[in-house]
Amino acid sequence: MGNWIDNIHVFLPLIALSPALATVAGPTASASAEALVVIAMLLGRPVGGVVLGRVADRLGRTRTTRLAIAGTAGCSLAIACMPTHRVLGTATLVLILLLRLAGGVFVAGEYSAAIPLAMEWSAPRRRGLMSGLILSMAPLAQASIAFGTAGLLILLGPERYAAWGWRAMFVLGALLSAGMLGYYSRRVIDAPCFHRRQADQRSPRLRALLAVSAFLLTALPICSFWQAFALMSGLWLLTSSTVLILTARLVSDVGLSAGTVGLVMGVASLAQAAAMAGAGHLSTTVGRRRLLIVWGLVAALIAPWVWRATISAADVGRAAMLAATLQVITVAAYGPVAAYLSERFPVQVRSTGYGSAYSLSLVTPALYPFYLPLLEPSAGRTGSVLILIVLGGFLMVVGAALGPALGPRDVARELDDVAGDAQ
Repeated sequence: MGNWIDNIHVFLPLIALSPALATVAGPTASASAEALVVIAMLLGRPVGGVVLGRVADRLGRTRTTRLAIAGTAGCSLAIACMPTHRVLGTATLVLILLLRLAGGVFVAGEYSAAIPLAMEWSAPRRRGLMSGLILSMAPLAQASIAFGTAGLLILLGPERYAAWGWRAMFVLGALLSAGMLGYYSRRVIDAPCFHRRQADQRSPRLRALLAVSAFLLTALPICSFWQAFALMSGLWLLTSSTVLILTARLVSDVGLSAGTVGLVMGVASLAQAAAMAGAGHLSTTVGRRRLLIVWGLVAALIAPWVWRATISAADVGRAAMLAATLQVITVAAYGPVAAYLSERFPVQVRSTGYGSAYSLSLVTPALYPFYLPLLEPSAGRTGSVLILIVLGGFLMVVGAALGPALGPRDVARELDDVAGDAQ
């Protein structure tokens, strides 16, 4: 539930704010302004992943999660109360960007602390399944926002939605975070393995390693970090191509309305969520590395053809079916990632490693609005996106191949035993 709420905040500006952006930020607000609102949060997440990941490793997963939840709720509530451009002019968009940047920091702090905590509490044979179920909340959140926005647009009409309906979505996000904060405060504690870390840190070698830096990546097992960074870079490139870019192209290239695109991507997200949960569980049976390599190969070799067919779809039903297929064969590979990244880093730096590898790797993929146009003159408007998809699949394969096998026998052990042998 916590990850579903996190991703509600991630997708709110992409889907819920988009139909009202001209009213909120001014009639001159363009698609580039919409992209900046999304990118602002994406760029805040690396900061939160590294900084709050370190806080979680030192002060505890639950304390850091409570701090991050409160910050996320505050940012969404502030956006919901934001005056329009008629009152503040261009400052409205600037303030929204700053709040989205801060929201990205807090959201990253949440998953850098709470997801490793969930993996530390999970039974060994259920880590893959729990990973898939937790991360499947991201596409489920996207579907929730898509269907909720479409419903409000129908119920209120475009004008009333642009005037105040979109604010209700952000208020709802803040209330959901407040509810999760109350639950965490009363019911959730750190796992036993976190409390045992103090004894482990008496090792002179580990103490010296942790003392090198309280912030930068020198406190992490470097080989594990860069291997995970390559893997996650591939997944983020696939996310940019098959979620963010596809959403925009269905409007600009196919000519679908914003409401129709929301429904198409909502259906695709439901399929992705189901496949993601299944992928997490399947990785326990076939091994993490094997599953990620096969999924990366399918993404690189087959997904470009499906992407091209999706933006050439003749009707909404076909577009939804193809978009669902595309997301299943690409980004559903996130399923085992929560377990995989937790298994790559020892408890002393698990949140830092998870947050850094998961968040720093999204910086370059998130900047696609700036470099994608540079590829279009030579590769074409569609070909440039296909290059990103192939590159994303290739990085997945390379990143997974460089890591440990983490086969069925390996992942059946306690988390810290797996992480120790995987270094």
